[in-house]
Amino acid sequence: MQPHHAARSLNEECGVIGVSGGENPATMVYFGLYALQHRGQESSGMVTSHQGADGQYVQSEHKDFGLVADIFSPDVLAKTPAQQAIGHVRYATTESGRRENIQPFCFNVAGQQGAIAHNGNITNATTLRRQLEARGCKFTSTSDTEVVVRLMAESTAKDFADIIADAAKQLTGGFSLVLLVNGNLYALRDRHGLRPLVLGRKDNIYVVASETCALDLLDCTFLRDVHPSELVCIDAAGQLSSQRILPAATMAYCSFEPIYFSRPDSACGRESVYEIRKRIGAVLAQLYPVAADAVIAVPDSATPIAMGYAEAANIPLELGMIRNHYIGRTFIQPSQAQRDLGVKLKFNAQTRVLAGRDCVVIDDSIVRGTTSRKIIRMLRKAGVKKIHFRVGSPPVTHSCHYGISTPDRSQLVAAQYDVDRICADLDVDSLGYLTRQGLAKALDGPEYERNVDARTSAATPLSISGELGHPPTMSYCMACFSGDYPVKIDNPLAYESHPTDAKGCGYYAERSRSNQGS
Repeated sequence: MQPHHAARSLNEECGVIGVSGGENPATMVYFGLYALQHRGQESSGMVTSHQGADGQYVQSEHKDFGLVADIFSPDVLAKTPAQQAIGHVRYATTESGRRENIQPFCFNVAGQQGAIAHNGNITNATTLRRQLEARGCKFTSTSDTEVVVRLMAESTAKDFADIIADAAKQLTGGFSLVLLVNGNLYALRDRHGLRPLVLGRKDNIYVVASETCALDLLDCTFLRDVHPSELVCIDAAGQLSSQRILPAATMAYCSFEPIYFSRPDSACGRESVYEIRKRIGAVLAQLYPVAADAVIAVPDSATPIAMGYAEAANIPLELGMIRNHYIGRTFIQPSQAQRDLGVKLKFNAQTRVLAGRDCVVIDDSIVRGTTSRKIIRMLRKAGVKKIHFRVGSPPVTHSCHYGISTPDRSQLVAAQYDVDRICADLDVDSLGYLTRQGLAKALDGPEYERNVDARTSAATPLSISGELGHPPTMSYCMACFSGDYPVKIDNPLAYESHPTDAKGCGYYAERSRSNQGS
């Protein structure tokens, strides 16, 4: 992944997958990457391994810029013998366009061929890189994933699991790693469980992936999450072993996964992402009831949130905006008219549905506020009378440093202005953010009332279960909403003060007609 300071906007993370066993693991990785495409659209890659006639394992790699379907043709897959395979999809940052950063990375460590794919961000990568360079290491990429490879190369351990452990013990941050070494498939998750990683099985085939939606596509049974601090190994004979290689720590699963990044058909721990998003909508309806004619969503991740709001508020849910799924993710033009055209290429407001109506508009988050302003202008032009904007996350006041590409704090609107100012700038009749307590309630679901003292907050962290055979009790990282980073950030800019720090952004504001102007 890229160092965090390179990030300029809220982007998806990366996705990883590994398959061991079966007749064609390469094809399974290909389809698994299809399911994970939403996590990264800039580039994709695959490394396969098979045992040659001499008993040695042979690796092949294929990676390039573009979508999964554009990179892996049937001919490529047919010509790729494999007994094991790993794959990666990558999101874009300002350091995009560098071929050497496309994963998986191949390596030779302790005389053993291998490959590694990584989702997350190593927060002490800059410090480690400088130390390694001072010891004579030469880097060929700007990715913090290469830091892991260089640390493994310095290990004096003989067993490769110990080599991975030696490197991992020096890392801080959020990361999920999938490695392929001499026919063995390894999967490792950071000690806080910040980044997701799941384990599945189909007959004698094991699969590790960033989300359960990849397991569903491959007809695999979801076994469990890879636990924080856990190193899973599936050897060439198809035997699974597991060990804790990092100290136990407070679990801090990324709360933006269920809010936005994960597909709604994936699982979040033992919970359905879809159901969590519906609960977020129900909590918003309880927090900010309002009289309205319709509830509409900014598609697509906010749609289940809107469904939950509409059901709880007993207000009709309408398909007020249609999303064009065939437009690129960025459309930057110099003039306001052209920028608005970029939003219209992606979204179209249905005038016949919206004109003359008071609407509750649901979105999953507000980051810089630029896209929200364009959407509001579009809805006003479509004839919406009143817009009550409801946001399925608390105010984003701090940058993420654990693998999500968010802007610097100077670009986060809730770090600069209070909720009254944001409400006025967006030109909405009312603005209501989900509170952090409300988010905890939606994430915990039925367990919320029974686990009030155990739910995630800076004051009541949970330690993960000491036994790998039992699922840990979920608790969540909310650093982007609070600034309470569970892992120290090796970057002073993460802690710099901003205008709303003293009193906070707040969660709700409304404007009277006399204050709205014409």
